[in-house]
Amino acid sequence: MVVKIGFIKLGNLGTSQVIDLLLDEIAAREGIAVRVFGTGAKMGKDEAAETASFKNWKPDFVVMISPNSSAPGPTAAREIWKDFPTIVVSDGPTKKEEREKLEQAGFGYIILPVDPLIGAKREFLDPVEMAIFNSDALKVLSVCGAIRLVQTEIDTVADQVAVGAEKPLTLPKVLAKPEKCVESAGFSNPYAKAKALAALHIATKVAEIDFPACFVLKEVEQIVTTAAAGHEAMRAAAKLADEAREMEKANDSVLRKPHAKDGKLLTKTRLLEKPQ
Repeated sequence: MVVKIGFIKLGNLGTSQVIDLLLDEIAAREGIAVRVFGTGAKMGKDEAAETASFKNWKPDFVVMISPNSSAPGPTAAREIWKDFPTIVVSDGPTKKEEREKLEQAGFGYIILPVDPLIGAKREFLDPVEMAIFNSDALKVLSVCGAIRLVQTEIDTVADQVAVGAEKPLTLPKVLAKPEKCVESAGFSNPYAKAKALAALHIATKVAEIDFPACFVLKEVEQIVTTAAAGHEAMRAAAKLADEAREMEKANDSVLRKPHAKDGKLLTKTRLLEKPQ
C-alpha cells in the first residue's frame, strides 16, 4: 500500500521550506507518495479556494502549513478540507480555547510558536534579507528539535494509514513550546541542550519584536530599526543553535534518526557507526 500525503503550503513559515521532505530525506523510502500544493508568499481566500483542485489527487491525509492559522485564507482553506483528515501546522493559535476549536472541528494541529514572524516591511525586507532570515530560522528549528518533532508526528499518522487503521485517524494535538521541542533534539551534552533551549526561546521572542514593525508602527525609522532588531535576534539564535550542534559533534554524540526503506526510524549517535 502506498500512503498518499498532501502538503498544502499557504504563505511561508521556516518549517515550510522542508516539511514535505522530512519523511523521505534520501528519496529512498517505499510506501509513501508526496505531493505539494503551494501558493507562494500569499495566503488569502483566493489562494485557499484554489486548493480545492488538489482533492483530485485523493490524499490519505493532508498537512496544511501557514502562518497565523486564524487568518482568513487558512480559515477558508480548512472549510474546504474539513472532510479530509488534516493536520494544521502553524505558529498559532497558542491559546488553549482556540486550539480546542480546531480539535472540535476535527483537525489535528502542531502549533509552533518557535517558528518566528519575519520583519515583512518593504522599508526593510528584500529577497536576500528574507532568505537569510528563513535560513537562520530553519537552523534553529532543525538543530533544536522542532523539525524532528514535526516529522515524528506526521510519520505517526502515515504509519496508521500504512497498517490500515480504521478511520478516523488519530491526529496530533501538539503545542510545540521550546521545552517540548528541545526534548525531540536528543542532546547528550547538557550545555548543548541549554544553548538550544535558549535559541528556541529567542525565536519565540522574534515574533514579539517583529509584530509591531509589521502591523503597528508608522514611522519609517521605527519600523526599520525594530524589524532589524528582530532579525538580529534571529541571527543570534541561529549562532546559539550552531554552537549547540558543534558541542555534540565534538563529543561524537549527534543523534541521527534516518528512515529505512520501509519507513522505520533507525538510530545512531556515533558518526562512524551504522544506523540500527
